[in-house]
Amino acid sequence: MGNAVTHYLKPDVMPGPDVVPSFDPMLGFESRKERVMIATKEEMESAKLPLEDRDYCAHKLIQYRSCRADTFPFVYKCAHEKHEYLTCEYEDYVLRMKEFERERRLLERQKRLAGKA
Repeated sequence: MGNAVTHYLKPDVMPGPDVVPSFDPMLGFESRKERVMIATKEEMESAKLPLEDRDYCAHKLIQYRSCRADTFPFVYKCAHEKHEYLTCEYEDYVLRMKEFERERRLLERQKRLAGKA
């Protein structure tokens, strides 16, 4: 609820949910590792992943689904793959929230510096 209220109170410094970052990704960093998709488009299409699952964790989901298919009906044997996939999803979520917060703070900084000038 807090984000929704803040979005309406400060729309000029609150990035939207689907906004592409407007600042240099290396701003404030000496070195930063770029994220790379491991699963290719062809692999995701052949695994019939829906569009909402085609993210940076798609390769883990493909492994998990293939394990379930291979060990059915004993799907409990795929607990390790499931854990890896869910951990990847959580870490991806945390990274996206950090990027959102970084964008918001840089927008506030830009507005503050423009007000002083």
